[in-house]
Amino acid sequence: MINAVLVFNNNGQPRLTKFYTQLDTAVQQRLISEIFTLVSARPASSCNFLPLPPLLAPANTSASTAHNDAPSLVTYRHYATLYFIMISTSTESPLGLLDLIQVFVEALDRLFENVCELDLIFNFETLHAVLGEMIVGGVVVETGLETVVAGVKSQGRVAKRPVNEGRGGGLAQGIWAGR
Repeated sequence: MINAVLVFNNNGQPRLTKFYTQLDTAVQQRLISEIFTLVSARPASSCNFLPLPPLLAPANTSASTAHNDAPSLVTYRHYATLYFIMISTSTESPLGLLDLIQVFVEALDRLFENVCELDLIFNFETLHAVLGEMIVGGVVVETGLETVVAGVKSQGRVAKRPVNEGRGGGLAQGIWAGR
């Protein structure tokens, strides 16, 4: 089961935080901070898998360990200025999660035509729609790239960039310049 999906920029600012298990807000904030600190400090040559920080261990030591339901693994990928992170149980395949992150990023790339951090900030509805097409309640329901993109497009949740609409000049063009 996937317990959380997180997206950070290089400065540690969350761009997406989606928790599929119930946690107190204070615990979520500490967990987000610890995970970013761990992930960002790793060299690029390191593997993309980490054990979960011990923050959640005291709360989940009794019955849930017997069911392998406790979050235990952090899987991440670093693309340009963004970290895509998934927290999962030990029953999930780490390589499968890397593939899921890849499909997630490729779907965003197809929907936004060369996705960047600004797309995620200004079009968070599309970001959540893509994630909703792929993961429901912590369970992966779709991994087909074409199916995910078609599902989001059919919802009408894809926003167009001001530059792509053919408007010349103005503030809208200045926002997207330099991509």
